[in-house]
Amino acid sequence: MDMLKSSQAPYSGIAIPAKPFNKPAFIIRITLLALVLLSIYGFITFDYKGVNTLDGLLAASENFKKMFTEAHFKHFTFGEALYGILVTVGLAFLTTLFGAIIALFLGLFAARNLSNSKVSNIIKSLAAFIRAVPTVLWVLIFAVAAGLGSVAAVVGMTFHSVSYLIKAYSESFEELDEGVIEALKGSGANWWQIVFQAVLPSSVTSILSWTFFRFEINFGVAVAMGAAAGAGGIGFDMFMASSFYLDLREIGMITYFVLAFAILLELFANKLKAKLHK
Repeated sequence: MDMLKSSQAPYSGIAIPAKPFNKPAFIIRITLLALVLLSIYGFITFDYKGVNTLDGLLAASENFKKMFTEAHFKHFTFGEALYGILVTVGLAFLTTLFGAIIALFLGLFAARNLSNSKVSNIIKSLAAFIRAVPTVLWVLIFAVAAGLGSVAAVVGMTFHSVSYLIKAYSESFEELDEGVIEALKGSGANWWQIVFQAVLPSSVTSILSWTFFRFEINFGVAVAMGAAAGAGGIGFDMFMASSFYLDLREIGMITYFVLAFAILLELFANKLKAKLHK
């Protein structure tokens, strides 16, 4: 009996917490279960048009093998592809620059510690609405007025970039200690002096990080807009290789170009961030 009591002693004071039932967790579980069941039902009832799934996977793997192991240029030269990638980078840079300038100004008024709650809520609500609509839809909306091309792509991508960066910048500004702002106000500093002497210097690293992150997003979007909106660049070349020339090998070479520049942009952003942190 004593041995039994001693063996149970270490566990006698431990209480196993029970997770209380809450409505949000229940809704999430039900939603996930419904999505899983719908996915299974979709795979079972999907009309495969007599194509065997295994044969389809084998054909896809063969296409990928041909695309990436036999990549070549046939309808484009190396110089034309390089020019196309530079056009795409320029499109991403331009939209990021315009978006960052506009968002920096609006982000100051969206930050709760720098603006009143009414103005902040209005700006954040509008930004959330714009951000909820995909970039490609904004580009197509502006294409109705400006026509398909680089103008609609720049305006639509800038529109979405502004809404994205407003959220990022305003949250960075809100991280500033309220005591610093109150101390500057107490010393007689006006709003602009608080912004330039305290807010921006303390947030510059975060601002640049978010801006480069958005630039990387815009680079990927610019590739897609080159095909979907006729904005030119490497995306349009990929569209021509896939839908007009039907050349898988050329698509593979263009994909290598896009991947190489994406890696270079990431390395450049990481080095710049490291220098800023130092």
